[in-house]
Amino acid sequence: MKKRILAAMLAASVALTMTACGGANGAAENTTSAKKDLEKITFVLDWTPNTNHTGLYVAQSKGYFEEAGLDVEIVQPPEDGAVVLVASGKAEFGVSFQDSLAPALEADTALPVTAVASVIQHNTSGIISRKGEGMDRPKGMENHSYATWNGGIELATIQHIIEADGGDYEKLELIPSTVTDEVSALRSNSVDSIWIFYAWAGVKTELEKLETDYFAFADIDPVFDYYTPVLISNNQFLEKHPDTAKAFLSAVSKGYEFAMENPTEAADILVAAAPELDKELVLASQNYLADQYQADAPYWGFIDSDRWNNFYSWVNENELTESEVPLNSGFTNEFLPQ
Repeated sequence: MKKRILAAMLAASVALTMTACGGANGAAENTTSAKKDLEKITFVLDWTPNTNHTGLYVAQSKGYFEEAGLDVEIVQPPEDGAVVLVASGKAEFGVSFQDSLAPALEADTALPVTAVASVIQHNTSGIISRKGEGMDRPKGMENHSYATWNGGIELATIQHIIEADGGDYEKLELIPSTVTDEVSALRSNSVDSIWIFYAWAGVKTELEKLETDYFAFADIDPVFDYYTPVLISNNQFLEKHPDTAKAFLSAVSKGYEFAMENPTEAADILVAAAPELDKELVLASQNYLADQYQADAPYWGFIDSDRWNNFYSWVNENELTESEVPLNSGFTNEFLPQ
């Protein structure tokens, strides 16, 4: 896993450099003098635009970045995700997830990245299935199929919840599959259960009137109430440009606060930035997330050290990384407005 990440860092670095060079001449001709005074920030997504990212697009649309003295470019991720670009210094910020960050933070070969904000305060992911087939609890996954991307932490999580509920993990049929349309996958019976983020896939099943059963990992065991997704930054950038990092996160915080208070307008902003999205789904998802972005935290983006450490303690106890993930590290609230 570590070798793959390092190789991807090199490939992503070359690819982004070539892209930047290819468009440099035309961009320079259209840059206004005011634009030149802004500090350039590259932000890399984890996936295609969705409501996890709304605060960023609001900050861009409402001029919060410009007010902070920043020119922020939001870019699509390479195949292996945002971590590779942020770690290589080709992007200052990006989106990742606490569980998938574990290999990047393990002690022996840690990459230079730090989580600087939680996008959503609690883990809203879980297992969805067709209603009435017994999978409304983990034990019910026995003798059914599950779509897996074959991740070590992913499968250990599934095993943990099934066995904690008195089930037999060996009776679960694993189907290697990256499901992109959960509704179609469930309706066609190509798979029985899927790991989803309810704010998007769960809301979509409601809109398409597919009756489902669902349980959230955080409700099964508090250890799984980890941070997913999070914003990450490059360690060297944070050390050399702390004021810029604070300015960026202040603008982003305003974007998410606006989305919490104005979900309909925030949804319109996201759809305007990504017109390929289904407007009805975006609005429904935005309404769901309005109460989830900050939830019970003292402010948006806050990362609780106990919850962060509890999850990585579980990762370490189950030896799910090549070396232990150090506790009390890999995250900070230092750059958030409080």
